[in-house]
Amino acid sequence: MQQISHQAMGYDRSSIMFSPDGRLLQVEYTKETIRHGTSALGIICKDGVILVSDKRVNEKLIISESVEKISEIDDHIAATSTGLVMDARVLIERAQLIAQQHKMVYETPTNVLSLVKEICDIKQTHTQYGGARPFGVSLLIAGIDDNPKLFVTDPAGIYFQYKATAIGESEMEIKTILEDEYKENMTFDQALKLALRSM
Repeated sequence: MQQISHQAMGYDRSSIMFSPDGRLLQVEYTKETIRHGTSALGIICKDGVILVSDKRVNEKLIISESVEKISEIDDHIAATSTGLVMDARVLIERAQLIAQQHKMVYETPTNVLSLVKEICDIKQTHTQYGGARPFGVSLLIAGIDDNPKLFVTDPAGIYFQYKATAIGESEMEIKTILEDEYKENMTFDQALKLALRSM
């Protein structure tokens, strides 16, 4: 019997169609896009949380200040991304709106985990309805509630909390350095030096 590829069967044409081996190929393709995106990392330290992102500018005539890699979501929350920049912009603007609405309704800032869950709900929704493609972006969301927090969201709508992590093209190499050198209760200066050395 002839073996037919997943592409020939059309399993990669829709984000809502499972392949025979139980995979959502559109989601896997977005994860591959992220692996080729610029690197970013986050580190929790005793003074707060650090986000560092590669702000590579490949064209001489681009005004480098117009390239925004780390965005403020609220006074106590920031995010950076890798993958498709336009998808990141949409999700970050949605996160800013969610944070503003929470502040207006409850008169208190939103907590980081609640915001991360709402963004992941949006991402997950784009994997289960026809006519929508998954967001091709991974977000590093950092903030301070009672203590510093760092989360990574992936295109499937999954999130994980970290002490230190990286996303993007050099993710594995940076994570290896962080795993070897990260220590609990690092100062801001120590964490910043580690972040720059890792990048």
